[in-house]
Amino acid sequence: MIELPSVAVVLLNWNGKRFLEQFLPYLLQSTYPGVQIIVADNGSTDDSIAFLELNYPEIKVLSNPSNEGFAKGYNTALEKVTADIFVLLNSDIEVTPGWIEPVVSLLSQNPQIAACQPKILAWSDHKSFEYAGGSGGWLDRYGYPFCRGRIFDYCETDNGQYDTAEPIFWASGAAMFVKSSIFRELGGFDPFFFAHQEEIDLCWRMQHAGYLIYACPASVVYHVGGGTLPQGNPRKIFLNFRNNLIMLYKNQGVFEKCWKIPYRIGLDALSAWKNLLKGETAYFKAVIKAHIAFLTWIFLHQKESLFPQKKANSFAGLYPGNVVWMHFFRGIKTFREIIAAKK
Repeated sequence: MIELPSVAVVLLNWNGKRFLEQFLPYLLQSTYPGVQIIVADNGSTDDSIAFLELNYPEIKVLSNPSNEGFAKGYNTALEKVTADIFVLLNSDIEVTPGWIEPVVSLLSQNPQIAACQPKILAWSDHKSFEYAGGSGGWLDRYGYPFCRGRIFDYCETDNGQYDTAEPIFWASGAAMFVKSSIFRELGGFDPFFFAHQEEIDLCWRMQHAGYLIYACPASVVYHVGGGTLPQGNPRKIFLNFRNNLIMLYKNQGVFEKCWKIPYRIGLDALSAWKNLLKGETAYFKAVIKAHIAFLTWIFLHQKESLFPQKKANSFAGLYPGNVVWMHFFRGIKTFREIIAAKK
């Protein structure tokens, strides 16, 4: 009899009692043998821990005294977890029956696969792909992330068009299955990121190290989204713009980053000015602050970040064109159309 890999589902919670109340019952119905369910509390100031102790004493709680963000919060928690496979799961996700088994099977079949994600649909509309990951993440040559099923804010209806398990560029941190040995081998998430795009950075580093990232649409989850920081929040805008530039700087060669970084800063500035003219001053300020923070990181904090030991030249899920141009200027909305148009 083949021994199944051990699995630990770890929810990183920050003031998310309402989501724990709503979605833990679904998670506890998971059928994978011996699955551990752990809540890593990130310095919550609500009564999340008291709620868990009273209603779910069987769930292990790991408590951080302060909010360390997604990146460092998970790094800290996973140091205390023993399992072959970590499942990083947002607290605002409703899982479906048998959601663990297909992903573990895929990870077990190929030792080269380091991380994997299920198909992520919107909790508010089960027929629509959700922003956080769709059916697997891609990246264009300028560092803009998009998904099978989601281009910027446009989310497609799920008609089974992305139901194949295949290599992608990045797996969503909202529901990421990752082999613990590889997570630890690469040092986990870059803690400087705090939150947003740290999973893309990790998946990029995994590909640099010769591993693959996969989507496994046979597993389905439903994501509320925006549970901690909603779309349009200035802090979220700041982190996304800053972290994206840091990620580009870290993971590319000298020649590429020498021309791509200025190009990206220019595109970011255009976006900032466009939103300022629409009266969105908070967006403008957030982008400017992100650029200043990125330059500060280069000169003062670069050594704090984790850098890949190898530099690969070929990546799965890397789009050779400009997804901004395709979507906003050519009006192409779906993933398939964008991929076909470039060909």
